[in-house]
Amino acid sequence: MADDRMSLTPQLVALCERPEADPGRDRNSPPLTDAEFETLAKQFDDDCGPEPFWVFAYGSLIWKPVFNAVEFRRATAFGWHRSFCLEMTRWRGSPAQPGLMMALARGGCCDGLAYRLPQEDRQAQIERIIRREVDTGDDATTLRWVPLQTVHGPVRALASWVGPVGGGVLHKLPLETVAKTMARACGHGGSCADYLYQTVIHLEAHSIRDKNLWRLQELVADEIRSIHGLNHPAAGPKEEPQRRRPSNVTGSVTPTFKPPAPICRL
Repeated sequence: MADDRMSLTPQLVALCERPEADPGRDRNSPPLTDAEFETLAKQFDDDCGPEPFWVFAYGSLIWKPVFNAVEFRRATAFGWHRSFCLEMTRWRGSPAQPGLMMALARGGCCDGLAYRLPQEDRQAQIERIIRREVDTGDDATTLRWVPLQTVHGPVRALASWVGPVGGGVLHKLPLETVAKTMARACGHGGSCADYLYQTVIHLEAHSIRDKNLWRLQELVADEIRSIHGLNHPAAGPKEEPQRRRPSNVTGSVTPTFKPPAPICRL
């Protein structure tokens, strides 16, 4: 029987944390202005029209949202999968040790959560999401509508960092390469190891097991132990898997169904 205990623990994650200065924005990529953020939010709001506005959370939006939601559903995006493919030298990386951020890349399928925004104050909620996810005009091209399948039928949802291209995009990296980077990268916003840990543990809380991320957290844990000269922990009594429901989603969120068995495991 497979062991459901995470190899990556808070103690191992803590070994990756260190103070790092914020290197600041890339001067070659000017940030969007307030007017541009507002215009972009209005475009998505108008495009949605009177239909419910859904947001697809597949990573940190699950455990660190910036919006209010009135409903969430287990959802699957077919044709996309999670990939640590975005090189970053800020937030969870530095110029000396770049990190990797997650995006949706082509192929496979991705289980996550679809959140429905309230109708009132909807454009302001959308703008908060956009400000959290993108910084420049080039970043904004990774915002797109993604069709999702839920237990209550199909919905269309806004998703960020979908199919990014260009400089700093490193597709099809071997998991072993990703693990070496994530075990070492840290920025003023925290470590890549913590980002991975939080993502996996909150997916587990919703009974979502991403095969690649589960294997990646094992590789990152092994890499951290190797860096710090730690032995692999001896096998002990099996513990219950960490499946606690996150309590940090703002607003009144009411689950509409009991999560079924994962539709797709990558």
